Amino acid sequence: MAKNFAPVTPSQINLIAPGTHVEGSLSAKDDTRVSGSLKGVLKVDGKAIIATEGRVEGEIHAEDADIAGTLIGDIFIKGRLVLKESAKVQGTIRTSRLIVEEGAQIDGMCHMGQLDKSRADALKNGMNGGNGKPADAATPKSSAFAFGSGD
Repeated sequence: MAKNFAPVTPSQINLIAPGTHVEGSLSAKDDTRVSGSLKGVLKVDGKAIIATEGRVEGEIHAEDADIAGTLIGDIFIKGRLVLKESAKVQGTIRTSRLIVEEGAQIDGMCHMGQLDKSRADALKNGMNGGNGKPADAATPKSSAFAFGSGD
């Protein structure tokens, strides 16, 4: 007797290809890779990937992220953020775990630690704890430090 199996479909990777410029908000359930440029807000339920040639000006909200390109703005990551050696980040980083490869450049503030569920949900929705204020006023329960690199 033949058994019916549900087809296995791999998760998709959404792509902003090199030479493509997007302005506005982009929300995705699957991983998203930016190899072109995005000016606005990127919200990803999976992993946000900024390729070496990629550039984001605005905000990134994601479960995890790998940054190899340029980010000018704020990044809110629930899980792990990896800054590759070619990464250039200018802005505020909020994450529970951070890995920085030698050569990565960071100019801004970094807030690290576990977010409680209500704070994580508020950040995901772009708000600070449901009080109607933007997420930039939100901080996780943990330490913060500022650092710069470069010249």
